[in-house]
Amino acid sequence: MTPTPAGPPAASAEQPQAYSSPLPTPRPHLGHAIASEWTKLTSVRSTLWTLGSLVALVVGVGMIAVLQTAAADYQYLPFTGPALFGLMAGQVSVIVLGVLTISSEFGTGLIRTTFTAAPERLRVLTAKYLVFGTCAFLVTLGSVLFVGMWAAILHNGPAAGVHGLSDWTGAVAGSFYVTLLGVLALAVGALVRHSAGGIAVMLGVVTMPPVLGAILTSWPVTSGLGGLVLRYNAPVGLVQLFGLQGVDMEGRSAPSNVVQLVLLLVVTAGAVIASYAVVRRRDV
Repeated sequence: MTPTPAGPPAASAEQPQAYSSPLPTPRPHLGHAIASEWTKLTSVRSTLWTLGSLVALVVGVGMIAVLQTAAADYQYLPFTGPALFGLMAGQVSVIVLGVLTISSEFGTGLIRTTFTAAPERLRVLTAKYLVFGTCAFLVTLGSVLFVGMWAAILHNGPAAGVHGLSDWTGAVAGSFYVTLLGVLALAVGALVRHSAGGIAVMLGVVTMPPVLGAILTSWPVTSGLGGLVLRYNAPVGLVQLFGLQGVDMEGRSAPSNVVQLVLLLVVTAGAVIASYAVVRRRDV
């Protein structure tokens, strides 16, 4: 007896239902990216070492400088002035951390995971700028203000003269200036995608202009350009914002604090815009 071939299975009376996760699934936004970048920044050792060295240099060197001064020295010196000695070296720590904030992910390949989890690249880059900039500014400003308060406690008296709000606004402006250098370093790291290369570029931006300006002023043809380079560079701008320089080497009035800040702000903004354009288009 020949078996009868089985027919097609009967259609199920119930249609499959769409899956609904019991967990909340909110739409990703900038706050999520900021939380992610904050976790990255606070969970790596480079943050502790770089910002720790910044605090150690600014506070340590600043306190030593305060102990070597007398109240009369502050007649023409702001109370936050001694913090500048450590900050001139400590700004390198901010620059290094700015580059490592993004270049380390390119070096390890973690950037692929980051962009896979958060495909909106510009949102991720914005979160990096916000988290790093806020952290760098607060740590720098806190270190500078600590030294300023230390100087005010030890040397505030009749011999020190009258000190107003300008002492502290200069500290805020100087801390913002150093933060801008760090943001510029982050933008350079996004463009170069290499830690050593990005750090080398930023060290050249900070340290080379005074040397280059001195070389250019030695030749009559380029002396005018050399004078401009000597007046407008990062070390001079930082010294000026702290109220420690009013004239240049030729006795001319130094550029205003606003000009120094705007110049660095324009350069940083250009680099940030370029980083957005490159990160959006370039493959990782």
